[in-house]
Amino acid sequence: MFIFNKRYFYLTLVLFLIEICIAIFVNDSFIRPFIGDVLVVILIYCFVKAFWNIHSSIVALSVFVFSCAIEILQYFNFVNNLGLQKYKILAVALGSVFDWKDIIAYAIGIITVLWLENKT
Repeated sequence: MFIFNKRYFYLTLVLFLIEICIAIFVNDSFIRPFIGDVLVVILIYCFVKAFWNIHSSIVALSVFVFSCAIEILQYFNFVNNLGLQKYKILAVALGSVFDWKDIIAYAIGIITVLWLENKT
């Protein structure tokens, strides 16, 4: 079950660096909020696949459910309710504003992952 997959690990690092660059250098209404959300589910997927040998569809579905759960928690303002707003990086990573477009972005990211995985 536990493995180390270099390919997924390197993809995780590249996607993480892209996400950092988007967060630091991009302040628009499309790339940062939408493309960043598409990429974050791909990043999480690659991270899981880098260390565990689990079927792609199970990982993809799990990442999608996890991402949607975090989004739903944003609706209930959980960052502030738990007193986490003072931890800036954590608050930004978890988010604070519910948006249906984020769930669409997550779905696009997971569909992309499944398409790429089944293509090869």
